[in-house]
Amino acid sequence: MNTLKPNYNSILVALATGSLVWLAGASPAVAQRTPTATLLASGLQGPIGSTIGPDGALYVPEGPIGRVSRVDLDTGAVTTFASGLPAQLIPLGGAMDIAFVDNTAYVLVTLVDTNLGGNSIDGIYRIDGPSSFTVVADIGAFAVENPPPPIFPIQAPTGVQFAMQPYHGGFLVTDGHHNRVYFAQLDGQVSQVIQFDDIVPTGLALKGNTVYLAEAGPIPHLPQDGLVVSFVPGDTSVTTVASGAPLNVGVQFGPGHRLYALAQGHWSDDVAGTPADPNTGMLMKADDGIFTPIVTGLDRPTSFQVIVHTAYVVTLTGEVWKIDHLP
Repeated sequence: MNTLKPNYNSILVALATGSLVWLAGASPAVAQRTPTATLLASGLQGPIGSTIGPDGALYVPEGPIGRVSRVDLDTGAVTTFASGLPAQLIPLGGAMDIAFVDNTAYVLVTLVDTNLGGNSIDGIYRIDGPSSFTVVADIGAFAVENPPPPIFPIQAPTGVQFAMQPYHGGFLVTDGHHNRVYFAQLDGQVSQVIQFDDIVPTGLALKGNTVYLAEAGPIPHLPQDGLVVSFVPGDTSVTTVASGAPLNVGVQFGPGHRLYALAQGHWSDDVAGTPADPNTGMLMKADDGIFTPIVTGLDRPTSFQVIVHTAYVVTLTGEVWKIDHLP
């Protein structure tokens, strides 16, 4: 069992594995609310996105194998929800994210098109059954027909769609390669919501009609470029909400409407689209426009969800971590 030393100005609490470190405030009065983390599930295959389903479970797409798994948040049990989606062709893409509209699941699929030797559509797939689905929006075709400004050489003409968020009967979708946000409707219509310079948009959250967008920032994904910005669809510019999340891949609201970000961590590669260095990821909270770490030592986190005071963090290595007592 971990012990606390309340006389320290900075309290460090580590698991026996030494893989994660939590940072908390200095007062003995708040020491008992120091975030604690537990490995809830493992064995998932290269997951990126996630969502909480209508049944209260965590749903996680597994791009490399074209599967969506359901993770029971009480027991950590993992079961297959859907399979047979287009599988990853390169070390990125396939089934990237998932969202529910009422009780129907929709999966965002990317980088499976003919440009990469595949024969599938980059877009949004409605899950009709355990092994059946229907494409409801061809985002790749829209991207090809409406290319972004020549900010830098485009290597994937269909884009690299990263995350989706239900919005007004359709979905807002980020494109981390074409640097924009789309609105994809269930009748197949796709439109551009906002275009950016090279900021690498990733995760999304909504508060009313305001969109909160995570930015990984351009290579080399410096901490000062890891932002959360806000805008209302129809705006042509954004407002910076907080900065300082290195390779920011996610944004969520938590207790007291506090804003949280998921930083994948320090990036030292030289190839676009590759993940951060192992064990450098952080769950962070916004304070006066600056992100500060709550949990450090995460191994290439990719998405997270928040329920009351608990966060569920998904990692590229196929783990789900339960982090209690969010401040």
